[in-house]
Amino acid sequence: MSAADTRPPAGWGVEVFFEPRGIAVVGASRTPGKVGYVITLNLKRSFPGPVYPVNPRAREVLGLPAYPSLLDVPDPVDLAVVAVPARVVPRVAEEAGRRGLRGLVVISAGFREVGGEGVELERRLVEVARRYGLRVVGPNCVGVYSPPSGVNTTFFDPRRQGFPGPGPVAFLSQSGALGAALLDWAAARGIGVSRFVSLGNKADVDEADLLAYLRGDPWTRVVALYIEGLQPGEGGRFRGALEEFTLYKPVVALKAGRSEAGARAAASHTGSLAGSYRVYEAVFRQTGVVPASTTEELFSVSLGLALQPPMRGRRVGIVTVGGGSGVLASDELVELGLEVPRLSGETQARLRRVLLPIASPRNPVDVTGSAVDEHLLESVRILWESGEVDAIMVIPYFNVAGVTDEFPRKLAGLLEELRRGSETPLPVVGVVTGGGYSWRLAREMESLAGVPVYPTETLAARALAALHRYGRWLEKRGV
Repeated sequence: MSAADTRPPAGWGVEVFFEPRGIAVVGASRTPGKVGYVITLNLKRSFPGPVYPVNPRAREVLGLPAYPSLLDVPDPVDLAVVAVPARVVPRVAEEAGRRGLRGLVVISAGFREVGGEGVELERRLVEVARRYGLRVVGPNCVGVYSPPSGVNTTFFDPRRQGFPGPGPVAFLSQSGALGAALLDWAAARGIGVSRFVSLGNKADVDEADLLAYLRGDPWTRVVALYIEGLQPGEGGRFRGALEEFTLYKPVVALKAGRSEAGARAAASHTGSLAGSYRVYEAVFRQTGVVPASTTEELFSVSLGLALQPPMRGRRVGIVTVGGGSGVLASDELVELGLEVPRLSGETQARLRRVLLPIASPRNPVDVTGSAVDEHLLESVRILWESGEVDAIMVIPYFNVAGVTDEFPRKLAGLLEELRRGSETPLPVVGVVTGGGYSWRLAREMESLAGVPVYPTETLAARALAALHRYGRWLEKRGV
């Protein structure tokens, strides 16, 4: 019987990676800059439970008592991070099993991705894990980051790497470097992350395991997935996990290895079989997954799905301070299959009563650069109450005199009022162009009003298209 034949049920035992009682670091180092040093440092700084460095040549690491092997580590410990040469890892797994641990995060590289002896080492690692009931993340990964529980087994240097606080987006990635970039981006934007897992070679724990766990995770509202490929026989398991998960929460997926050159790179990177991109497209379409084509789109769209309800129709109302932005937004929305409908005479009449004489009450509603906060806010209210749109895009310009620093707070109050009175709340997204001052206020729109804000009309339109795609999927499934 192969290791694949004895794989545990999806989701079994993976909670240990996010809620461990104690964590050992095998390969902990006293030398600054080494992987084992940075992992120990990150855990010492963030994890509230005990951290046990394992190094037979050290009495202590970063002020923590060190132990010769996992067999010598005291209770409580149920998770180990492994950063030693690949040839040693199966023996470490054996010690972990004998010690009664439940999980390993194997940072070490040199397994299936290099071929030859590495393939056998990975087979032995999995065989030991199955024998003892261990779950394994990796090998050839950068670790796990779980802000709600303080777990940070990554070797990202905290002096250079941004680590976001707790939030709604879970990120699962076969690329550690891409994971680091997206964590850094999220921290800079003030966007919280629920869980980050670098999957590496996926010798044991895979996307299906993590989706099964995250489905019931109260911290996670959406999963952003970077995938290079699957191993033979994993397709059905992956498809089934996606289909079940998306009934509860959305998934945004960036599939790499779309070209022949990309597929070759995936094979050498994580030993993955990239497969036909058209097959993945079909799977995503059949399971309600929202595809992304760039890393920026992956996280931007995920943010929209995390903060806003699904869109239950195609019609978008636009409220803008700048006419040009309204034109660009209209083009982008229509190209993505959404509609920018004409407003009824009654709705236009309501808008005329609250707008300046020079403003346009059509859709897009152009309040003009002479507008004040209330012109934007009343336009949002009228569009919401009209029943003629299924989503709203708001485009304020914070560098015009009448739009104040109080706009994000006022918008938050208005949306709270409107949502209380609605059986089906409308998704709302924002576009804020400009530099640092404008983006400070844009972040307040996200934190106070829960409105995802984008630097371009293109990204905002794609977020709405994703909300529409997911809403249509739920409707087809009767949800």
